[in-house]
Amino acid sequence: MPTRNMIEGKPVLLVIDIQASTFIDDSEERSIPNMPGFKDRMLAARVAVDAAHDAGVPVIFVKEVHRPDLVDFGRELDGSETVHCLDGDPRTEIAFDQMGFRPGDYTVPKRRYSCFFGTDLDILLRGLKADTILMCGALTDVCVHYTFVDGHQHDYFCRVVEDCVAGSSLEAHEASLKAMEYLQTGARRTLDEVCAGMADWAAH
Repeated sequence: MPTRNMIEGKPVLLVIDIQASTFIDDSEERSIPNMPGFKDRMLAARVAVDAAHDAGVPVIFVKEVHRPDLVDFGRELDGSETVHCLDGDPRTEIAFDQMGFRPGDYTVPKRRYSCFFGTDLDILLRGLKADTILMCGALTDVCVHYTFVDGHQHDYFCRVVEDCVAGSSLEAHEASLKAMEYLQTGARRTLDEVCAGMADWAAH
């Protein structure tokens, strides 16, 4: 197989489900399980966002949101998760301040785990003429993983910033990173690599 660059063509940074609840809910028991160090990993994503802004890389923030009458949860409550991300709840909002959101950044709401499912993300990516999707956010084993798979199947080059994603458990986090690397060799990248790569892309 050909050796791929970390960034092929034009990149975008996709910030997946870094929402206010991460920073205002310190409960021991949360509606969605979080691995140790979850909050620190989400905060680290701000470095990637700032680097993208500096490099002129488009930044897309995605948030999971559900109607208060629960009509759009589907099978999502059949597993380990309880009711979460309700529309109108302050915890559901994108963590705009912590993530350094700027005018010109894009937002995409979603009702399911994958950022592609039932959203206009693919239309937005095509409008931006994106080739490579750099991903950070949560959960590694759920929304990040399923978005990666759909991005792969839409023929995008997909990279995950492994320092800036966190899973429901350490075991699930690592297993999903391995699964993504299986789909695209070189998918797993460090924050330093991604920041340097965006800067190099901007310079050329």
